Amino acid sequence: MWKPCAAALFVTALLVSPVAADDSAKKAVDDASKAMGVVGLNSISYAGAAAAGNFGQSRTISFGLASTSIKNYVRTIDFTQPALRAIGDTQPPAAVRGGPLPPMGKYNQIINAATPAWPQQMEIWVTPWGFLKGAASNGATLKTTKINGVPYKVVTWSPAQKSPSGASYKVAGYIDADNLVEHVETWAEHSIIGDLHWEFFYKNYQSFDGLMVPARIDQRAIGMQTFVATISGALANPPDLARRMDGPPPPAPPPPLPPAASEKLADGVYRITGGYVSMAIEFKDYVVVLEGGQSEARGLAIIAETKKLFPAKKIKYVVCTHPHFDHSAGLPPFVAEGVTILVDDNAKFFTQASLDTPRTLAGDVMAKSRKKAKVDGVIDLMEIKDDTRSLKLYHVPQLEHSDSMLIAYLPKEKILFTADFAAPAPGQPVSPSIGVLMTTLDANAIDFERHVTVHAPNPDRVFTKQELFDLAKRISQ
Repeated sequence: MWKPCAAALFVTALLVSPVAADDSAKKAVDDASKAMGVVGLNSISYAGAAAAGNFGQSRTISFGLASTSIKNYVRTIDFTQPALRAIGDTQPPAAVRGGPLPPMGKYNQIINAATPAWPQQMEIWVTPWGFLKGAASNGATLKTTKINGVPYKVVTWSPAQKSPSGASYKVAGYIDADNLVEHVETWAEHSIIGDLHWEFFYKNYQSFDGLMVPARIDQRAIGMQTFVATISGALANPPDLARRMDGPPPPAPPPPLPPAASEKLADGVYRITGGYVSMAIEFKDYVVVLEGGQSEARGLAIIAETKKLFPAKKIKYVVCTHPHFDHSAGLPPFVAEGVTILVDDNAKFFTQASLDTPRTLAGDVMAKSRKKAKVDGVIDLMEIKDDTRSLKLYHVPQLEHSDSMLIAYLPKEKILFTADFAAPAPGQPVSPSIGVLMTTLDANAIDFERHVTVHAPNPDRVFTKQELFDLAKRISQ
């Protein structure tokens, strides 16, 4: 299965720091550039309709991603900056299959000097035109191959930027007999998947005043379709480029997380705050952590706080409530510590395979440790128990948010721990997920008094049973 000034110096390096290419690669790039109308192309704008797969946030974490449709899709690229802006009207999938669609929203993708990392900048250079322009300036090499009997010239080049590990990125493009770029691939660092393989397929080229533009664009991550677009119009070097590129700046990066802090809930049971809420639970010979955090930095902070709380005991398990990337990105530091990851069984294969992917680009603590992930799955119920206490992990069935959701319960302390069953914002309806959670609690006779949530309107406190029950009552009102 599958800093802004410095940033601006980098992103222009692709174009202003040429490296000699071998003669055969240069000819292949020149021929394709002429055939595709790239000679003299400094910018492009194209339009159509698109859909974006909810990669890393879908109900099913692997194949079968839910998608958000994008109407009135317009994408403009200025290769001289380089910068990109794409806009459109979005229609997310229904919160419940078969239910009413949510209101339309706005799609606004911006990539420029403020977003210099390769996982963002690659969006410019993996386009057919960007690929050829990058290949012409960055010492491309050439080989030939056949795929299903069809010959291709494979041109490969590396951008000036280096990955966090110091390794070079690689971009490869497959040029067909008509000198059209049919397929481009690259790899980028990812917190869970390591060297994430991205592929871009371009089909059914059409000419717009000599500029060759694919009618269909298909983007895939580890083989999963994450974006598709049908293109109905395009314009080379649009005269109103400044207007097309004008838009709000990219969102500011999130502020640094506050230091991890802990709150004692019971003997040997602590709630860890400072980001996504976690819990550290002491057993006789080891410690269990609930929720590894939303980033490597958060995972490291949770581990450090847990070691401070229980310096004589090792962390044996970390429980990942569900595999959405914002809840699993803190797992690699636990792998580096040799901790076993517990996930819902529906996500076991994906989690194991993702963390087993080579990590040559990330340069993170897991890559440096050279340790392999240990992942176990919870099918319906798992109990972790010794002479001191019991911890029960339950699968939540029939949940639209994720088919791989776990909740945790401490029977002795009567503490419930959940993720993504939060109270709505003021004026918004209660999510049907609350009703699903109540059904699971009833089916397993879970009698709790305190409710610890990973997300909360007020993360500085623990909620009560009555507060959850009050939310449930609102669903039928």
